[in-house]
Amino acid sequence: MTVKQWFKSGSPWVWLNAGAIAISMIMVVGLLSLILVRGFSHFWPAPILETTVTQPDGRQVQVMGELSRSQTLPAEVLRDAGVDIPREINLVTRHLIKQGNRDVWGRDFVWYPETGMEEWRFPADAMRLERRERGDFFGYPVRLMEAGRTVAEGDDLWPELQQRVARANDIFDEIRRIERREIGSVNQRMERVRLDERRLEMDRRAGRIDRATQEEAMAELEARRAELTQEFAVLQERLDTLYQDVRRDTLVARVSDGREVDLSLAQIIRAVKPNDMSVVSKMGLYVAQFWDFLSGYPREANTEGGILPAIFGTVTMVFVMSIIVSPFGVLAAIYLREYARQGPLLRMIRISVYNLAGVPSIVFGVFGLGFFVYFVGGAVDQQFFPEALPSPTFGTPGLLWASLTLALLTLPVVIVATEEGLARIPSTIRHGSLALGATKAETLWKVVVPLATPAMMTGLILAIARAAGEVAPLMLVGVVKLAPTLPVDGNFPFIHLERKIMHLGFHIFDVGFQSPNVEAAQPLVYATAMTLVVLIVMLNLTAISIRNSLREKYRSESD
Repeated sequence: MTVKQWFKSGSPWVWLNAGAIAISMIMVVGLLSLILVRGFSHFWPAPILETTVTQPDGRQVQVMGELSRSQTLPAEVLRDAGVDIPREINLVTRHLIKQGNRDVWGRDFVWYPETGMEEWRFPADAMRLERRERGDFFGYPVRLMEAGRTVAEGDDLWPELQQRVARANDIFDEIRRIERREIGSVNQRMERVRLDERRLEMDRRAGRIDRATQEEAMAELEARRAELTQEFAVLQERLDTLYQDVRRDTLVARVSDGREVDLSLAQIIRAVKPNDMSVVSKMGLYVAQFWDFLSGYPREANTEGGILPAIFGTVTMVFVMSIIVSPFGVLAAIYLREYARQGPLLRMIRISVYNLAGVPSIVFGVFGLGFFVYFVGGAVDQQFFPEALPSPTFGTPGLLWASLTLALLTLPVVIVATEEGLARIPSTIRHGSLALGATKAETLWKVVVPLATPAMMTGLILAIARAAGEVAPLMLVGVVKLAPTLPVDGNFPFIHLERKIMHLGFHIFDVGFQSPNVEAAQPLVYATAMTLVVLIVMLNLTAISIRNSLREKYRSESD
């Protein structure tokens, strides 16, 4: 076979397509593997090393911490950066050590060249303290203090420290529960009383109520405020007691240069000795740290702690978006396919829908900010929440507007998928239903739509996949760096659509590009990206399983 015949046979294009698909699969699998490996490895307890580094001026620096990564660079690069490297050395390996102790050293990640570095040691009694503020602490435990007196040291220190850290964490959890739930509930009810008083004043000025009615209602509200004030005072007294109790214990620790520092147990989340742990113990610690990452709240400008608010915000927004986009997309597709008269106008509408799917997402964000937030939200505030003005209730970015913006963004996907599903239903089924005496509406809703349900679910799957990963429009219509409260709680009306939320996609952007501590944030970028990928896969698998069950159901019924 000649080359010309080979090209005419189409074999080159088959191989070209196969090669392109293979390359795409390799790139996708490679990217996912990188994210999963870097993400999961972040939680494995690394060993603590200790070494001595001799500086060019002869000074010796005691270094202690975890190895973050290593690099081999030309010596000239380090010389240009001001590092004194002997001229006879051409290549230099340097190590990035996470030495922690930000309150002691000023910075917790430092590069050290291998030249002048002694052999690494891994002392069994070296400890790592995970703290609520100022990052991790590396050092040696010396003694445990309670109210200024020594309660444990030597061999008895570590077991006693573990018990007291667990006790301090329990007290701290109780403090956070009171602050976020009970005091938060009191504050919300106090704000409701204030708004009710302002509403009465507005009604009195507008002539809707008389002065006697206003004074009677104001007296009831004043009594309610007095009750809430008393309730707040009781909670504040409990908080003061808990804070005093959690701050009673102090750990005296020694850092690498021999200095001793005092650490309050109220700031310690976990104390471990990785060099003295077995593989089973490390696996248990790995699971505990991974669970804390998924169920905890962020700390230290999102560079530490957990991502629970971001996970919750992402899932909540996707569910609200799905509830909004599904009926509108399906009804629009049914009208365009089943009821609208075919002609130039309908073709123009379809072309507009297809073009809408290609509009940059940030354009939808600008539209959502201008129309949903300022126009619709401002009108809602004027009509239903005038007593809260000028502080906006719905006239500010929030969960509802973010969901509506994403619903508008994914609406073309649902419309196109549903139309294609309706078009695949054979006309003979419609004719058979009509011949049996069913009306057009009965044929549509009882025969055609159920058979097209798998295609509708396909559109919803594609919409979920796109919406869960969008970031640009959400930055304008409701997603923030740190949301103080979740959009769902125990206070009426329980689901607060006006609140701002956190999002995994924006969290990745913020941690990766806006973090003040880049080295500490880098592992969290992979861990959060891993969580987002797994979350999208779980949402898609759930929708796919529903679609497949519906497909099997209607297939069996048709047989």
